[in-house]
Amino acid sequence: MTLTNLRTGFRDDAQRQRVQRVVHDRLADDREQQECRYLMRFWWQLLMGYQEVTIEQLRLNVGPSKLDIVEQLIGALRSSPEAVDAWVVATERAFPVIEDRGFAAGAS
Repeated sequence: MTLTNLRTGFRDDAQRQRVQRVVHDRLADDREQQECRYLMRFWWQLLMGYQEVTIEQLRLNVGPSKLDIVEQLIGALRSSPEAVDAWVVATERAFPVIEDRGFAAGAS
């Protein structure tokens, strides 16, 4: 399964930015650095037309619950913008905003 051109599944830039915000704020936890690194590569993948990360890399480096959510997003992007909207709502309910410890440490 190739992850190129995921960006074509968004209704518009505002929807893409909202999804990227959810990935960044609710999935990419800097306490899990390897997982965070691959989720942020996926974050870029949502914007780029080339392949930044493969599904195999995600499967090796992302925990089961977050991997399931990422795979649901991929399916939604291949389905419809309305499915993407539903993914955002469900993910925001399931995952709280993560406190960015790296940023907080630098601000001290």
